[in-house]
Order: sequence, then C-alpha cells, then structure tokens
Amino acid sequence: MVERRYDAVIVGAGPNGLSAAIELAEHGWSTLVVEAADTIGGGARSAELTLPGFTHDVCSAIHPLALASPAFRRLPLNRFGVEFIQPPTPLAHPFDDGTAVKLERSVATTAAGLGADGAAWRELMTPLVQDFNRIVAGALGPARIPRHPLVLARFGLPALRSASGLAESRFEGERARALFAGMAAHAMMPLESLATAAVGLMLGLSGHAVGWPIVRGGSQELMEGLTGYLRALGGNIVTGWRVTSLRELPAARVVLFDLTPRGLLDIAGDALPEGYRRQLRRYRSGMGAFKLDYALDGPVPWRSDACLQAGTVHLGGTSGEIAASERATARGEHPEQPFVLAAQQSLFDPSRAPEGRQTLWAYCHVPNGSKMDMTERIEAQIERFAPGFRDRVIARHAMFPSDLERYNANYIGGDINGGMQNLRQLFLRPAPRLDPYATPNPRLFLCSSATPPGGGVHGLSGYFAAKSVLRSR
Repeated sequence: MVERRYDAVIVGAGPNGLSAAIELAEHGWSTLVVEAADTIGGGARSAELTLPGFTHDVCSAIHPLALASPAFRRLPLNRFGVEFIQPPTPLAHPFDDGTAVKLERSVATTAAGLGADGAAWRELMTPLVQDFNRIVAGALGPARIPRHPLVLARFGLPALRSASGLAESRFEGERARALFAGMAAHAMMPLESLATAAVGLMLGLSGHAVGWPIVRGGSQELMEGLTGYLRALGGNIVTGWRVTSLRELPAARVVLFDLTPRGLLDIAGDALPEGYRRQLRRYRSGMGAFKLDYALDGPVPWRSDACLQAGTVHLGGTSGEIAASERATARGEHPEQPFVLAAQQSLFDPSRAPEGRQTLWAYCHVPNGSKMDMTERIEAQIERFAPGFRDRVIARHAMFPSDLERYNANYIGGDINGGMQNLRQLFLRPAPRLDPYATPNPRLFLCSSATPPGGGVHGLSGYFAAKSVLRSR
C-alpha cells in the first residue's frame, strides 16, 4: 500500500490531519495518512489509564467546537458510530459559599443566575448567539475578507479586548466575572492579554448555541468515526510509522504535516528556505499542562448540587483568583491555588466506568516544561469545593508536561494548544504569510493547530490547509 504514488500524504492522524485527508479525499484525491503512534487520534484519544473498565480521555474531553466546526458538522459521523451526549448543564463554576454559577444552553436561564448582571449577559450574548454560525465561519480560520463584516465586527470588537477588561467593563458582580474568566482561561494566557476575551466569548457562545458535549465511549470514538469515513472514501491510514525524513515517504503530489513547526523542521527543514526556517524557529510554545485522571467509587461530593448536572466544572473561585493563577504561571511560577479544569464524563456516559463507579478528568496550567508534581494543589482545589473528594479516590494517574509530550510530540513542553496564543500568534501562526498553510515549497503544507484557528478539536486547521492545497492545484 505504501509503495504506490498518492496525490497527498498526511503526516499525523490527529483531528486536523484526518480532516485534511477527508477534504482531499472528497475531491477525489488519493490520500495516505501516516501516524507515529499505534493509534490514531492525536489529542483525542481514550485509554484505561487507571484501572480496567475505566475509560479516560487522555487529552481533549469536551467538544463544543466539534459540533460548531464547519469541517465536522457536515460529515455523516453518526453513520460511523459517533454519538454526542449533552450534559444537562454545559458548565458549572462553584464558589466558597457553596453556590455555583452555571452556563446553561439558554441565554435567559444563564442570565437569571447572574443577578444584577443578567441583563448585561443577555445584551452581550443574545445577538452573538443568533449569528453564531456566521461568527464561526468568519472568526475560526485564516484572516480573510469577511462575508458578513457587520456580524464579525459585533463579535470582533469585544473579542480583541483582554478578558479581564471585558469582564470588568460589562459586569458588576463576581458571578458573571468569574464565569467569563474561567472560560477565557482556556486561552492559557494571562487574562490581561489582548484577545483573551475571544476565547471566553467563543466558548460561552458555543455553550449556548451547541452545548459542551462529550462523545459516548470516549473522545477516541470521534477519531474512529473520522477514520471510518475517510476509509469509506478510499483513504488509507498507517499507524506506528514515525517519519524522520521526507525521503521515507512514498511519492506524492503534496505532503501535509499535522505537526508543530519544530516537527516540520525536523522532517523537511532541508526542503525549506532559510528565511522561512528562521521564522518557524521563532514560533513560541505556550503554557504546559499537568493532568490527573481519577477512578472514583462514586460521584464527586460537590457542595453545590449544580455541579452534578455539569459536564465541565471550573475550579478557581473568583475572577481575581483565576487571573492571578494564569498570571503567575505565565511568569514561570506554580500557583498555590491553580485554576483547575475538571470534566466528569461518566456521570452522563455510563460506558466510561463500572456500575456505581465514576471517573474524573482534571488539569491545571503550569510553566512550559514544568517538572513539579501539582497533584496536591489540584486535589486541594477540588476538596475546597467538594469536601471528602479524596475519600472517593480508588486510583489516580498523573501526566506531567513531559508525559504529554511523549504521548503527543505536538505538545511541546506540555503545551496542548499547539503554540502560544498571544495576539501575534493568534493571527499570524506560524509565520506572517498570506496563506498560513502553504510553505515556500509548493509541495509542502502545514495543517496542525500551529495554523489558524489554533488549538481545539475542530479539524479546521486541516480543513483550511486542504482548501489551500486544492486552490494551488
């Protein structure tokens, strides 16, 4: 199979590599995807990390962008076994007084829980939710002339602000500010940084418009669905093949790389001009992650029952505490009270754990390449809002940044976002070019999260890279 000539070879079988292969295969191109790991999936694999019968998502767990993505939502993934489960509440954010604020599917219901800030939440979110599909089409991708400039401006003007600035100017109370700060902290940047509001807005809008779903059986099932569809189109996939040189690949019209800029340089640096190589070497990685997976003998004993209805729980307290945690991490410090992102998939998907048992998925941000064990600090944050949590733990599995990088070479220093999302790299990733997916070598293209729109399980980087390939031919 690998000795024949292909129209396109894709290196890396993550969401973007598979998305690129599907788009090309739908246009009649013969495709081969090669993956270094023994399983496909990249950042969306699942495994029994703790005990037999407990299925844990190794990296990505909650998939609002998969439902929102123009690359995925048009695909017949349900025919290939993909089923999304919507928890009753997308997100809960508990406080020390035993209450919690919730991001609900309904804007009005969310606003009702925000007290005096309810009107401000409705005013901000309602028009954006109504234009959600147009905003996604215009904002998630490469810079280009927008088809709906007024709609995109309505989103873009607040999105370009810092998350702290937007929250403080729009909301008076802590409940709304903390809710927004937790969503914006997914950017893995200080919340005072410009454009961090974009992440908070997009996740909030996604929660209202499409929810924050999980995939039945584990995130791996989404990747298996993409693989099944690609194979139905005639595409080929080979796993366990770590590419170290272009010379190892079969003949092809084009090669696409679902890799970091460093990975591209390692494999194809001698096929690229020095000026472009220099630009890629300047590409910066962002914060790392320290991750824990738990096997539990029952649900997390949250003080607020609202948390038991949520697929995702943000543990950070006030907006000021969350901002301080992200700011300290960006300085290279390890916060005593880290902002913790938690997901409890087994509450809504019984296939994830034996009867009567539960799983918990949790991580915090750490300096890139950190070697510090954050288990105690993460568990202290969980205990803060769920006293007695440690008594429920049957087994735990920890992943340091170095473990994440071994699991997926794209996670340099534990950076799960594919590169720092500062203002420059948000729009000009990985290098300033009119077409961010095309390299100066007309045969070589980049299709990873190091290209727009960046991190997340949405397949859009691969989708747009494939569009770039098709335009060039």
